[in-house]
Amino acid sequence: MSREELLRKRIRDVPDFPEPGIVFKDITPLLQDREALELACELLAEPYVDARVDLVVGIESRGFIFGPPVALRLGAGFAPVRKQGKLPWRTVQQSYALEYGEDVVELHEDAVTPGQRVLIVDDLIATGGTAVATAQLVRKMGALVIGKSFLIELGALNGRGKLHTSDVHAVLTY
Repeated sequence: MSREELLRKRIRDVPDFPEPGIVFKDITPLLQDREALELACELLAEPYVDARVDLVVGIESRGFIFGPPVALRLGAGFAPVRKQGKLPWRTVQQSYALEYGEDVVELHEDAVTPGQRVLIVDDLIATGGTAVATAQLVRKMGALVIGKSFLIELGALNGRGKLHTSDVHAVLTY
């Protein structure tokens, strides 16, 4: 069994969640399996081992699960990107469009320093809106986004295309 097959066996499909017609990719069984969790973190970090990453930025909320172990594997620090109003310190914001309306992501104003080499990590890329906003936010703060690493990519939704870069890594594509 390949490494990717081991992970696929630990991700369950939940039909009609959170609404009818959506098939939710539930990573809870993967998180409960020490071997699968360790492998997922290893594969998220693998393409960036020699990239001199200074900081891993994890996107709320499952990016908080994978981001710290990936950061440790890469010898980097970690910073969380959260939805507006969730961080306790002064923040820098980036808004982005939703299907109906707008949302905002934030980082602490001292989370990223100019010139840092940043890897963005999340569990899943679908339409790409949050990942695009996170990359814009990191760049606004003067850092260099050297990559974006996702456990799962929903290829049909073309989130990768919205990131306008070839440096997008997905461990699994559905």
